[in-house]
Amino acid sequence: MNLSGNIRKLYAFSFLKMTLFPMAVITLFWKDQIGLSLTEILLLQGLFSLATLLMEYPSGYLSDRLGYRFSLSLASLIGIAGWALYTVAGTFGEVLLAEILLGFSFAFISGSDSALLYESLRQSGQEEDYARYDGRMSGYAQIGEAAGAVFAGLMYATAPLLPFFVQIGVWLLALIVSRSLVEVPAEPSPAPQSHLVEAWAIGRHALVESPHLRYTILLTTLLGLASFFPVWLIQPTMQQDGVPLAWFGPIWAVANLTVALFSLLSQRAFFHLGERGMVMLFLVLVTAGYAGLGLVSAWWGFVFYFLLTAMRGLQGPRMRQHLQAASKRSNRASILSLKSLVFRLLFVCSGPLVGWSADTLGLHRTFLLLASVFFLCLPLLAWRFLHTLPPAKNE
Repeated sequence: MNLSGNIRKLYAFSFLKMTLFPMAVITLFWKDQIGLSLTEILLLQGLFSLATLLMEYPSGYLSDRLGYRFSLSLASLIGIAGWALYTVAGTFGEVLLAEILLGFSFAFISGSDSALLYESLRQSGQEEDYARYDGRMSGYAQIGEAAGAVFAGLMYATAPLLPFFVQIGVWLLALIVSRSLVEVPAEPSPAPQSHLVEAWAIGRHALVESPHLRYTILLTTLLGLASFFPVWLIQPTMQQDGVPLAWFGPIWAVANLTVALFSLLSQRAFFHLGERGMVMLFLVLVTAGYAGLGLVSAWWGFVFYFLLTAMRGLQGPRMRQHLQAASKRSNRASILSLKSLVFRLLFVCSGPLVGWSADTLGLHRTFLLLASVFFLCLPLLAWRFLHTLPPAKNE
């Protein structure tokens, strides 16, 4: 069985799944075309996360049982339906339904693409190089999002729905790529007496019985939130601070290229800094990024957002390496999806509060508030994570 072609195809799929033409202008679309407030927008994203959350772990478990190729193909079909619904949406409820479909789509992708990459490498004895290949896959994903962002502002200015129509075509291409992947067969194992019991056992192992997995998931989740909140706040912040609308697409493109670049540099940075040095760098970038966004109200203040996108690029491949190494074929996508479930759950709880703060206290004060929260919470989780590392990696 030749799985070498999977790696190139997964690069292509990652590029397509993140070539999100509407993303660079979606907050403006919600505000100006649908008429949503920032509180409603963050509520919408909280409900999107809830929809993803409900399917996150079940989709990972199904992916381990039915196949990674099957899950990626199903995700592409649901994604096509979600973006098609956006072209006719005009109310909060209709946008919510489209977001729920897209949430289901991303739930089936979550864990499946990374698991298939790891298993494809494992078949050829290259699993130790996973972080390097994961960094490349993340790089292609962010280059895809950057490519979409370059033209997003022009498309939106031409016709607000144009980015959504183009997005449907992108997901049709993703479906073609996913169908061409080669499946990695599951390892022979006795059929479980109860899939529910087995899924519960996997979750218990990851969150209760294995301290390393537990703190890896929690630290990755908090770092993910640190880079996720600004995705929804940076556009209205730039608008408030006087950044021209024509710059939105290029700025979004640079942000995603920053993620791509630092994803590619992640493994090299680890070789130079070690695990402790990498974690300390994550903390510095988060604190400096949020403090800058909170303190600087000049038009150029958006540059501090790039510190958070750099952190996102550095931490992704490194932290997924830990999750992959602690998993096996029968639970790999399940554990990766469980990590995403925890992230979505925390965002469902915190997203509307952040939106309320932005509407009530203002955007810059909200960034300063978040800087304080992360400054207090991240060091404790980082310390616990470092103390649960295998001795050979605790450097």
